[in-house]
Formats: sequence, C-alpha cells, structure tokens
Amino acid sequence: MKIAGLASNRGRNLRHIADAAPGGAELSVVLTNREQAPVLEAATERRIPTEVVEREEGESRESHERRVVERLSDYDVDLVCLDGYMRVLTDEFLDAVPTTLNVHPSLLPSFPGTDAHEQVLDAGVRTTGCTVHVVTEEVDAGPVVTQEPIPVYEDDDADSLKARVLREAEFAAYPRAVRWFAEDRVTVERDDEGSPERVTVAGDVGGDFPERRFVSEERTATLRYGENPHQDAALYVDDGCEEASVVDAAQLNPGAKGMGYNNYNDADAALNLVKEFDEPAAAVIKHTNPAGCAVGSDLADAYDRALRTDAKSAFGGIVALNRECDAETAERVADSFKEVVVAPGYTEDALDVLTEKKNLRVLDVGGLTAGDGLGEITETFTSKELVGGRLVQERDLEPVTREDLEVVTAREPTEEQLESMLFAWKVQKHVKSNGIVFAKATETVGLGVGQVSRVDAVEIAAMKAERDAEGKTADGGVMGSDAFFPFPDAVEKAAEAGIEAIIQPGGSKNDDEVIAAADELGMTMVMTGQRCFRHD
Repeated sequence: MKIAGLASNRGRNLRHIADAAPGGAELSVVLTNREQAPVLEAATERRIPTEVVEREEGESRESHERRVVERLSDYDVDLVCLDGYMRVLTDEFLDAVPTTLNVHPSLLPSFPGTDAHEQVLDAGVRTTGCTVHVVTEEVDAGPVVTQEPIPVYEDDDADSLKARVLREAEFAAYPRAVRWFAEDRVTVERDDEGSPERVTVAGDVGGDFPERRFVSEERTATLRYGENPHQDAALYVDDGCEEASVVDAAQLNPGAKGMGYNNYNDADAALNLVKEFDEPAAAVIKHTNPAGCAVGSDLADAYDRALRTDAKSAFGGIVALNRECDAETAERVADSFKEVVVAPGYTEDALDVLTEKKNLRVLDVGGLTAGDGLGEITETFTSKELVGGRLVQERDLEPVTREDLEVVTAREPTEEQLESMLFAWKVQKHVKSNGIVFAKATETVGLGVGQVSRVDAVEIAAMKAERDAEGKTADGGVMGSDAFFPFPDAVEKAAEAGIEAIIQPGGSKNDDEVIAAADELGMTMVMTGQRCFRHD
C-alpha cells in the first residue's frame, strides 16, 4: 500500500510509519505547505520524494487544495495520512483523494482542537490518549478508526503529556490503523452524500487473544532493586486478580526488610508449584526452580521431605505451603536460613516462631477455602515483556491423569509408580527446561534443572540424588522429563541411577529406540502426549 503523508512541521508520526512500514505500507511522497518544514529533511534522509505546495497570498483554500491534489496525482497512493498538517481540509481535497486519516492527541470526542493537552489537564481527567480518525470537513469529527489510552499523572504538564501521548499512544495507534488499511481490513461506511460516517475493522474482536490488548496496573511498591543492585525495579498489582498471589500478599512481619524483585519472582514460582496439589504440600524454591517438593500426611511432614531433597541448595530459598502454617511446620522452617515463607494463613503460635527470625519475610496470601487450601485458580493467562512487545499465552493448567497415560513398554507400571509419576509430572511443570525430576512416592529425590542438554539434566538429577538428598535414594524411583528423549542415552543414565519408571511426553522420531532401550533395561515407561516446557 502506498501512502501520501502531509505534514507542516516535523512529521514524527510519518517518520515512525516510514520506519515501521506497518503491513508493508510505504510512503510514496511527503508533502508540506511550509518550505522550511523539518519533515522534508527527514523524508530526504529516507529517500522519500517530497513536495512543497505553499498557499500563496490571497489564494483561496479551494485553489490551494486543487494544487495539492494536482501534485499528488503524480504519485500512486492508496491512503493519505496527515501529521500535524496545519490546514483545515475541504471537500475539494477530500473528494479527490483516497481515504484521509489524521491522528488527534486525545480520546475523541473529548478535547478536540489545537490545545487538547491543556484541555485534558484543566479537566482533571485521569486518562487521555489519541484517536486515529477519517478526516471530514468538520475538524476532529470524522469516524474513529482506533484509539490508544494512556494515564495522566499528577506531575504532568502540557509538554510532558504531549511527549508521552506521542510515544506511547500515537506511535502505537497510527501504525496500527495503517496496518489495518494495508491488510484490507477496514471498511469506511458513507452516507448518501458520500461522507464518512462509520468505520468497521474485520477481525477486531475480543476473546482470549484480542486484536488489541490494554494492560492497566497500579504500582504498589518501589523495590530496593531489581535482579541486581544496579537495576531499579517496582512492583505493579492487577487489582482484578482473584487468585491467591504474592503480589498483594500481606507481609506479617513489617519490621523485616522488604521484598525484593528476586523474592517476588521466586515466591510466585513456589506458590504456583504448591497450587498443583490438593493434599498437604510444601516446596522450597531457589532461583525459580524447586530445590525440593513433597506431599505429606501433614504440612510438617511435607516440608521435611521437601527440604531433605537438597537442604544445601534450599539455604536462603523460598518456602511455599498450601495449608495454614502450624507451629510444628514453622519450627522446621525456622531451623535454617530462608528468605521468604508464603502460605494461606498462619496460626498464632506459628507467627510467634517465624517472626523471631529477623530477615525472614512472612507472606500471607489468603485464599483459604473451608479452612485449608489456596482457593481457585482464576488467572488463565500469563504474559512476558519483550523489548518492543509482549508475549501472551495460556497458563499450563492442563492436568494429566492416569487415563491420559499410554504405557509403551512391555513392563506395566505398578500403582505406586503411577502415583509417583503423576506427582513428578506436577513438579515437572515448574522446573526450568531442560528439566528432569527424580521422585519416589510423593517426594522429589533429585532435580536437574535448566540445562541445554537433556542427558546432562539426567546426570545432574542423579548426582543431586546421590550426593545431596538426605535419607533418600533414586533406587526404585521414577523419572519425569518435560520433553521427549531424542536418544536412548538419557534413559540409560537414569537406569544407572536406579530409576525404574519414566514419564515423558513422547513424540520423538526416535521413540522406538528409546522404548526399546527401556525394555532392554527392564524399565516401565508412560507417555503423556503433551510436553511441559518452562523457559522462564
């Protein structure tokens, strides 16, 4: 799609569109009514042809517009984009060219005219933005194509607001509108006289992954620092979240130091892991990976077994519990250095124990249902900021049951192995890829996390089970893998460590070789048919 851009000054939106080329659109010409307009130099730098058509003294608007149209006729254009073109256009122009767009620095119909930012501030509104609309003879009154909101802050003045509207709103909305036109998704509906009265955009719908996504969150804390001391950081809260979360959790010992970026990140990972279980469960997290996890007869038992997976790595870690923390569990948590403990409530005796630890942050996430548990999972999507954008995906909430498992080896799993494999799979979802979980019954015995080689992850899990697990062994245990095995070598390494059963997604072109190796080693193997990568 070819665009004619009209500007009277810098043409920063036109420059942005030229650089972004939304939908493959490109500027065929930049025209201005001012010979000294800075946009000319910017266009020349981008090798975009330019035209200057100044209004002569005493010349009528209609005559000037006819000359503009004549000059544009030398170019094959499909769309006209205005950017601070300081002339009010008439039908003389609008009827002779393709659809003409303009961007206005407010959410029309509010605050039309040339002093929109001043009007916004005088009105005391908390949200403004920009509007891309089809141009009509009536100023700032044409049908809306798209809008982009931004907040107004107490310390804003007209200059700061103008700069932020440009970069955060106009630079998003104007290319979006151009892209829609380039993709032939826009229909401009006109009245009987041919005047634009409504715009519709094909595919601009809602649903799980809408065409447009606005995120509004409020800063709830300025953190001591980010991942490292030289990085500033802040915490933002989504007040619409109904799920138990560390973001708005109450810190019950306010005298302790505040939560940091890493504390929140790790606590979130720990809490999400224990949400997997209905039975009493505990997890110890280090750098968002489990150092240990277990389900027990009670909370203290679960924590003890989780800790003994790798007490060395658990030092300075994050503890998450899926039940109200009692005194016995608190005593065990307080027995070694931990950064944070998070649970859906604490008994008074438990708080007495935990708050004696000066630097242990005690978080209450609430969410208790009928006296236990963490309540319902309500947040079904997660997002990750990228430079220049955001990834959005469904949370991995897909359960795997016994009915989902396909036994692919000659040896059938026992009931105990099935229980252990399903436990391992729940933990596996929270282990950074490539990830391996060694488990027995309902407790971890060794973990290999975040490796670029799957066989290395197996070897690390075996080493951790042998060297760091207290009172545990991988002998007779099960192994979970977050993705398929490309070769039999990882299975062979697992067998050397004493693993007798494997749960894995399957799907490798070498599945037959992997299964044959398991059969030869006398192991049992089940496939889930779904992987559980976790890269963050």
